[in-house]
Amino acid sequence: MSIYDAIGGSAAVGAAVDDFYVRVLGDPELEGLFTGTDLSRLKSHQRAFIAAALGGPELYKGRDLGSAHAHLGLEDRHFDAVVGHLAATLASLGVPEETIGEIASALAPLRADIVSGGDRLAG
Repeated sequence: MSIYDAIGGSAAVGAAVDDFYVRVLGDPELEGLFTGTDLSRLKSHQRAFIAAALGGPELYKGRDLGSAHAHLGLEDRHFDAVVGHLAATLASLGVPEETIGEIASALAPLRADIVSGGDRLAG
């Protein structure tokens, strides 16, 4: 069974994305990064991206992560905050800690594509 199926499929991913953006937009370190962003479109891309990353049937058809985030100058602290908010979101939805760890592990390699700012960690 995929992680996508284990957490409840499309309905769970949709609920996670909605809660995730409440958390992210409420974070003073992150909220300014979304100024002028079409949140409806962003949430749609995020649902498809997360579903695909978790082994679901949805295909992510957005830009590659490097291109989509390059203009933001994101730093490791931003990446870590976003992953932290995702983990907290999943925990609040009852996703087991072991599954959250698997998801975080699956996201870790994406740091190299997303982080382009000054405090980028090696490796």
